[in-house]
Amino acid sequence: MPNRYRITDTPDTSPGPMRAGRLRPALWLLLIVGLTANAAASTIGATAVSVVFGLITLGCAAGLVVDHYRRRDR
Repeated sequence: MPNRYRITDTPDTSPGPMRAGRLRPALWLLLIVGLTANAAASTIGATAVSVVFGLITLGCAAGLVVDHYRRRDR
């Protein structure tokens, strides 16, 4: 459903269907790998490694949220 509250007509600058089709599964895969590695690193006490994987996980989650909001009005 298009956004009927949009004030201006802006051109569609979203990525093409092929790129968008590959981005979301890649982000989900990195999110799952990051979560698993973060949990493993936290369990063995490797704090620095855990922080790195936590940041990767956070970045993937943010990317998925941004992708969701870009595709929401289509």
